[in-house]
Order: sequence, then structure tokens, then C-alpha cells
Amino acid sequence: MNPTPASRGRDEPEALFRSVAEVARLCRVSKMTVYRAIAAGQFPAVRIQGRLIIPAKVIEAMAQAALAGNMTVDAAAWVANDSQISGVGAAVPRRGGV
Repeated sequence: MNPTPASRGRDEPEALFRSVAEVARLCRVSKMTVYRAIAAGQFPAVRIQGRLIIPAKVIEAMAQAALAGNMTVDAAAWVANDSQISGVGAAVPRRGGV
């Protein structure tokens, strides 16, 4: 059984990758939505022998960009941007509070 973040020991490092299920839960979308975005090249992922995993740093960087700029981060544009992991991803202004 894998420890949850709350039960993880102080010596155990934070996971470098998240599963599709974890990302879907974090983003409050279905796993199929995440799989479709990955398949369309609109969301970054790493494939290891058929299993897709998402770098945790990407999720954190997208959230930071959205918070820092009070912007909506477009994941598809983020993937197309060369600086996607460095925290300077593509963002678009929010429309109508969305």
C-alpha cells in the first residue's frame, strides 16, 4: 500500500510523478479527460512501458502561474511553450470570472 501525503514520513521525499488518476482527482476532472488531453498533445506526460505519469512539477508550475498572474493557464499552450516546467508557462486572461 502506498502512503498518502498525510501519512508519508518526514524522511520520504515527495513523489516526482503523479498518476493519471491522481491528476484527475487534483484537477477535479475525469481520468478520461486527462487521457484525452495527453493523447491530443495538450497535457504533458511521460510514458513508461504503456503507463502514463505526469511530472508533479508541471502541476505545481501551472498552479503557480495561475495564482501569480491571476490568469487562466491553458494546458495545451503550456505544453507548446518551451519553458513549460520553469514556471513561465503560457497563460490567458480570465474571461468573465472563469
